[in-house]
Amino acid sequence: MNHEFEFSAQDFSRVRTLIAAYAGISLHERKQNMVYNRLARRLRATATRSFSDYLDAVEAPGSAEREQFVNALCTNLTAFFREAHHFEMLVARSTRSGKLRIWSSACSTGEEAYSAAIALRDAGRQAEILATDIDTDALSTARRGVYRIDPPERMRPHLLRGTGANAGLVRVRPEVCAMVKFERRNLLAAEWPAGERFDAVFCRNVMIYFDRPTQQRLLDRLAGVLAPGALLFLGHSESCAAGHAKFRACGKTAYERRHD
Repeated sequence: MNHEFEFSAQDFSRVRTLIAAYAGISLHERKQNMVYNRLARRLRATATRSFSDYLDAVEAPGSAEREQFVNALCTNLTAFFREAHHFEMLVARSTRSGKLRIWSSACSTGEEAYSAAIALRDAGRQAEILATDIDTDALSTARRGVYRIDPPERMRPHLLRGTGANAGLVRVRPEVCAMVKFERRNLLAAEWPAGERFDAVFCRNVMIYFDRPTQQRLLDRLAGVLAPGALLFLGHSESCAAGHAKFRACGKTAYERRHD
């Protein structure tokens, strides 16, 4: 295949090293074409002539391109009420009185966090939802709360339909948006904010990008911010919490934080 830019094995190896360092993502060796296609867009956007020069810019101290490099290599596949059984369990198991604290820890473009807010609001539960992601482009979309979807019946009371030039778009209603706070966060940062405690954490379709030791370290940290009896939701292909000392399975890719 003829490429617009030369992309050597050394360049690919360097990309793999950098994205592992910046975001903990373990890129498979078969992802070379995907990496080329995504980063070639950044070379064009920055008028950079080679991958070597581009990666030098990414690595430079105080680089403004590093964030875009991470954004380009993050995969943002999400949907409203994806893995619907998790939201049903969230409502059914959320029996504690008072305002619930939920963390959507890799919220992508926001659908997961808004789904949790809608499910809990329909159930008459008060909740505060923290929604974080490392991808700043995805977070910008999430904060806008505007989507091109044909919403199912249960969602329609919580959305405003666009008209005219905005026909086909929906906006999440302000009262739902008010339940969700978005912020950028790297799950593998050296420190997390102190004193956080959650009744449930969604960490779905994240662990698949990490190697086994990184998965276990992240599970240890998640156990530290979950209250005893609280819930951890993982993606449909993730079983890394099975057998972890701090969690017990309580449903399909759902785990309960054990009491110490």
